[in-house]
Amino acid sequence: MVNATQVSFFTLSAYFDTGIFKYLYLIIVICLYIVIICTNLLLIVVICMNRSLHEPMYLFLCSLFVNELYGSTGLFPFLLVQILSDIHTVSAPFCFLQIFCLFSYGGREFWTLAIMSYDRYLAICYPLQYYTRMTSKKIAILIALTWLFPSLTNALVVFGLTAPLQLCGNIINKVYCDNYSVVKLACSDTRVNNIFGLVDIFTVNCSLIILILFSYMRILKVCLSGSKQTRQKALSTCTPHLFSLLNFSCGAFFEIVQSRFNMNYLPNMLRIFLSLYWLTCQPLINPLLYGLKLSKIRIICRLLLFGGKSASSPAYYSIEEDAGNNRLVKHPEELAADNKGLQPPQEEQIGNMDADDARRLLIRVMDREPGLIFDVLQPAAQGAEAPLQGVPDL
Repeated sequence: MVNATQVSFFTLSAYFDTGIFKYLYLIIVICLYIVIICTNLLLIVVICMNRSLHEPMYLFLCSLFVNELYGSTGLFPFLLVQILSDIHTVSAPFCFLQIFCLFSYGGREFWTLAIMSYDRYLAICYPLQYYTRMTSKKIAILIALTWLFPSLTNALVVFGLTAPLQLCGNIINKVYCDNYSVVKLACSDTRVNNIFGLVDIFTVNCSLIILILFSYMRILKVCLSGSKQTRQKALSTCTPHLFSLLNFSCGAFFEIVQSRFNMNYLPNMLRIFLSLYWLTCQPLINPLLYGLKLSKIRIICRLLLFGGKSASSPAYYSIEEDAGNNRLVKHPEELAADNKGLQPPQEEQIGNMDADDARRLLIRVMDREPGLIFDVLQPAAQGAEAPLQGVPDL
């Protein structure tokens, strides 16, 4: 029996001699890492620098992109070192640190995607109450929860349960450090580790799965009973999230199956690809998916990269009543932050119309011009006019 204090390093046996192709793999990994850093960092900057994107969905996306950078940094520099090295070993402390980084990334990814599904459920099923339900305080609490809970639970698992185990070997059949692979090397009792894993699966993970299923069942119900425009809007906003969720779930499933079962009958390259899929494809696909699919992010990125009118200073539109008629009025940019209580703005009258026509025109303007702030008068349930500040971004 080998005591845990005597295991100073682990050997990663999944690496094999690639000969001259070593430098080709090195270039591929470097290019992937650069693309992941640039795309995620670009979208983080776009969301942080544009007030029009300081909305719940985009703030959750910003947290998601930061997590992609966090997870990628825990893997790619390590892969580059191992590809160049002839001896594929890693020190025990660094191995446990990598396990913590990668699996806290995975937990945080799942938490963020679950909360984003809840956010889409509120936006589609309760659009008029969206901003009263999804307040700034609630957004801050949810984002803090997605970062703190996975970090604390994985710290407990890795440093409190796995690191103290007595190990009988030091060979891990992977290209990176994996918690379950280390646990399988244990000579001591691992019942506590197994019980904690089962409790985590059947409480936290199942709760998140139930939240996701509930959210999309309600969204589906609204889409089936709503108009064609409602279905199109819901589809456009939910497609990136659903694709990201399915992609991550498939990658995580590959990883769990490969860790729990003997997959030696598969080719070594296929096993390596399946074990890396959830750590490489998710950070690469998410920024491309959301950046291309969501129109506000896509337009602002195009303006930032290729020039054009700045989208960081939004315009301000309001529906105002004039002699019994409604008109859609565009205010100057310097009055965008707060129209009320200032000098009368120099208004650009777009036209006199009834309230319904004005609202329809406002929606068209919103779709055409990203970065605007708007003020809509929406009839209340009793028939009175009640102000509604904003509409959830669908």
